[in-house]
Amino acid sequence: MATDKFISELKEKFRQGDIVTRLLYLNAGIFVAVSLANIVLLLFRWPAAGWTHYLELPAYLPQLARQPWSVLTYMFMHASLLHLVFNMLWLYWFGRLFLQFFSSRHLQGLYLLGGVMGGLLYVAAFNVFPYFSDAVHLSWLLGASASVLAIVFAVGMSQPDFEVQFLLLGRLRLKYVTLGVFLLDLLFITSDNGGGHIAHIGGAMAGVWFVMGLRKGYDVTRGINRIIDGLSRPFQRPARKPKMKVHYGDRKKDYDYNARKKERNEQIDHILDKLRKSGYNSLSDEEKRQLFDASKK
Repeated sequence: MATDKFISELKEKFRQGDIVTRLLYLNAGIFVAVSLANIVLLLFRWPAAGWTHYLELPAYLPQLARQPWSVLTYMFMHASLLHLVFNMLWLYWFGRLFLQFFSSRHLQGLYLLGGVMGGLLYVAAFNVFPYFSDAVHLSWLLGASASVLAIVFAVGMSQPDFEVQFLLLGRLRLKYVTLGVFLLDLLFITSDNGGGHIAHIGGAMAGVWFVMGLRKGYDVTRGINRIIDGLSRPFQRPARKPKMKVHYGDRKKDYDYNARKKERNEQIDHILDKLRKSGYNSLSDEEKRQLFDASKK
């Protein structure tokens, strides 16, 4: 009974949580499930190492052709508990910051876009540069780093002067954080984890592309979110139609309500347009309050 209650509470927290919470739960849940499966296989002395490769992203093109789904699944896999914790901390910190300036749907789409772009750049680099020719047959990519860095760079690109507090480094502006991360990844491309650093760069490029797209009036995550909506629609419970109640004499109230709602929507659209063009610091305190209140609805 206690286990059923615990699982029910987890399901409810996942259902009620925002997109950051859901991604944290999803990554942690997959890590636990994979770890438990490996423990069971080891207890029965069955091979436990090979099956996870079908969820990781191979650099070898013939192998990738046999498991194309790994372009998506690899970004939810992690090699160790430390690997998972590090990525989830960055996702939590910068995901919450991202939601102050953008929507949940933007984060959902950018997480996937960053992972895909990071994975494709990794595959391309290992098949183009002769330096990786000896390792291409035995290289596999896993982890949410590229997805997380897409979110980090989107925030840094849109709010370069926003300051964040780091434990040992103190307060740093986001433009210096993203520049430092990008330079480190460039310097370590030829290290033992070169593939991971290449994927980071691909994820960073996705974050920059996302912000530049919004400034030009288009959303690069829109197509991804439409695909997600189409795939999830069969699993959604149909909404119950409320019983229609007819109230006579309330037309003026309805008209006033709709007029106020239309005015609020126009104000938010104006603020979002100003945010895209001039950045968060250009907003007045009242505009920031209105944007924050709208994000909670």
